[in-house]
Amino acid sequence: MNEVVETLRKIEDKYKLFQQQQFTFIRALERSREEAHDLIRPVSSIVQVQCYKDHHCYNSTDRRVLSMFVSICSELRCLCRRMEAVHAGDSVTKGLLEKCKVLLNDSNDLTALRATYPHRVVNLLSLEEARHRYGGVVSLLPIVLDSMREWVTHSKRKLLCVEKDFQKFLAANQPPPKKAPWRPPGKHPY
Repeated sequence: MNEVVETLRKIEDKYKLFQQQQFTFIRALERSREEAHDLIRPVSSIVQVQCYKDHHCYNSTDRRVLSMFVSICSELRCLCRRMEAVHAGDSVTKGLLEKCKVLLNDSNDLTALRATYPHRVVNLLSLEEARHRYGGVVSLLPIVLDSMREWVTHSKRKLLCVEKDFQKFLAANQPPPKKAPWRPPGKHPY
């Protein structure tokens, strides 16, 4: 469990760096879309971002920020598999992991996805048109990271309850402490 928490923390640090470059990311998508002659439809999947990076991106800064996005998505997918292996869990944790897997699926349609409060990522997009085009892809990472944090919190709580129940079980099933044998009052040789 500690390994999962540490990996999630590292991914969150990478996301913070990516978040600082959100406008660069949007500009990279915009330039790649222009190069691909794909200005009508919104950016709707991780595969589409990957395709822009591989085939329609000629600026090294744009390629770097698009690669950062794809890399974070890939790391989150690997973390999902690790989380599943660490703690099979209950219906809540399984539901959270399933949500993350669906969102991180390469071909999942992200157009309707929008991050809500406390995330301002969509609000930082200036025009309604930009919100429509990039709102889903910009909202993906904060929503998945929130779900993973919730999974960790719920799993830790569940593990603590199990550990407390186990401690109670051990305490209830221990034989009573042995009493010292009775000795008559007076001086004893030891």
